[in-house]
Amino acid sequence: MTIDDLADYGMVRMDDEEIRALLSSHSIGVLGLPGDGAPCLRPMSYGYDADAEALYFLYIVGSGSHKAASSDRADEASFLVYSAETQFNWRSALLTGTIDATAEDDMDAVADRVTLPWQPDLFRRAGAEERTRLYRFEIADWTGLKHVGLPPAFAADEEA
Repeated sequence: MTIDDLADYGMVRMDDEEIRALLSSHSIGVLGLPGDGAPCLRPMSYGYDADAEALYFLYIVGSGSHKAASSDRADEASFLVYSAETQFNWRSALLTGTIDATAEDDMDAVADRVTLPWQPDLFRRAGAEERTRLYRFEIADWTGLKHVGLPPAFAADEEA
């Protein structure tokens, strides 16, 4: 079944402003990087730079990081942000683009423009003691879908 077929059931495409609003109001998604077979998927917190249409991720690299190595090799990456308030009300945006390490000299300038990502306490504490690296995800394309319908019983009442 195609996305267009699902329109009959209430799913619609999000416009650019709706996608920007979703990215601005959330801070967690799933980063997809090429792997040696299946893609490498990682839950990530992010900061969104609306002016540059870019996301920023703070990696804890310590003595080595599979995620950083995969990002450094990637020609293209994807990122999924979603929100599911109820089974009748959800949104998702799939972004594709490139991912590159940010030069250390640029980190202060980025921090001035972008709220750096929220992180679980474990990563925040580790990041205070381990080496970190900021990565920039340059958004090349995006698509968003949403369903903001009513439960069937309520929808039937509206039709009456």
